[in-house]
Amino acid sequence: MPIDPESPIEIVTFDWVPDFARSYVRDFRVRWALEEAGLGYRTDPISAVHRPPAYFAEQPFGQVPAYREGDVRMFESGAIVLHIAERSEALLPQEPAARARALCWMFAAMNSVEPMLLELTNVDLFARDEAWAKLRRPSLVATIDKRLGQLAAALGDREYLEGRFTAGDLLTASALRALDHTDLLAAHPALAAYQQRCLARPAFAAAIAAQLEELRTEMPEPA
Repeated sequence: MPIDPESPIEIVTFDWVPDFARSYVRDFRVRWALEEAGLGYRTDPISAVHRPPAYFAEQPFGQVPAYREGDVRMFESGAIVLHIAERSEALLPQEPAARARALCWMFAAMNSVEPMLLELTNVDLFARDEAWAKLRRPSLVATIDKRLGQLAAALGDREYLEGRFTAGDLLTASALRALDHTDLLAAHPALAAYQQRCLARPAFAAAIAAQLEELRTEMPEPA
């Protein structure tokens, strides 16, 4: 969905990030949710290098995205996705039991799956030359492999975690992208196919394309 300059929904994004972060900055989750829900939005790109001091009053950690809609001001991508999902049956079923299960998967993605995957990203990409990282990696990989097996077992032979796509799948597939630099997901073929099914959705493609189109290709000059 094209960005709507008249939309009351605005998300704060970065105007530039290093190459390794392109398409992974977490505003993609919010864009994806908005695309699935059929809601237009506009963006307010800020500098990741020189973050405006006033922005910390809106997002305490200076991260993106932040979300603005009338008097509503939000931060944290998972919370924003939930806010969007609550107005869209495309992301949250209306039937109470199905809705409850989708909510469980949203929180599972953020709490039971993603943290250990992000720890591996830190070990492999940001601390790879540290002695502690080399010691930590084997046990961390084993823990992740076990968790992926549990997730694959929960998925079973369904296309999505609860049979139909929900915001729980959106956040789970998003979290699994933290393994893109590894071959760990390939050891669980059904789970790898599930992730690819999620990422093949037109709304995901539109979200990534919109993010990449807005990112500058050159790092801003020092202040």
